[in-house]
Amino acid sequence: MATGARSDVRGVGYVLRVRIAVVIPALDEAESIEAAVASALESADPEIEVLVADGGSRDATAARARAAGARVLACPAGRAQQQQAGWQASRGEVVLFLHADTRLPSGWAAALRAGLQDASVVGGAFQLRFAPRGPALAVIEWGARLRSRWLGLPYGDQGLFVRRDVLAAIGGLPAVPILEDLDLVRAMRRRGRLVLLPLAAVTSSRRYRQHGVLRTWWSHTLTLAAWRLDIDRERLAAWLRR
Repeated sequence: MATGARSDVRGVGYVLRVRIAVVIPALDEAESIEAAVASALESADPEIEVLVADGGSRDATAARARAAGARVLACPAGRAQQQQAGWQASRGEVVLFLHADTRLPSGWAAALRAGLQDASVVGGAFQLRFAPRGPALAVIEWGARLRSRWLGLPYGDQGLFVRRDVLAAIGGLPAVPILEDLDLVRAMRRRGRLVLLPLAAVTSSRRYRQHGVLRTWWSHTLTLAAWRLDIDRERLAAWLRR
């Protein structure tokens, strides 16, 4: 059990009452940030803190995040760097990295704590669901379940969480322009088991709507292959920006 954790008896079992830090990297996410923060604070749990790592937004992201109840940290842009700065400034015994366009489900904190009762579990993720969604995106969700369960590779839009001591031991997130979520998952798996929670985090399907489902899926598939082949991240990021 992490230092300072308490047990809360629930029937014949118990739930570790660990402190949870929700870190949200954001850049010009004024339209999404309030809902993301609200979903994290839904339970009004005093042992949950929400920290928005703002990468220099030019819109009302920071103000709306504060109004929603988050602590805002100004830092250089870059999701990996923002997440690194965020967790280092937090106090949670478990750190949950949440995308600004993702919403946590009702009951998420209890599910996360229950998933960490096994000391061999170092972290994990939620299921993936899109909103709005259709048949094509339902297939993408199904593929994400298979990838997460059988390959052990959940993505960042599924709400990755990790024990703080494990995160510190692996040095946090690498300073890479893209795919820091896969690097984090790989490092976590070297330290212990990952758990896939039954609840689904709801992520905006805006990128699929903007670029097309098939094109976006194919881009993600090629990117995953490039990650496995250890292709230079700067080159890969430049290719994706084209």
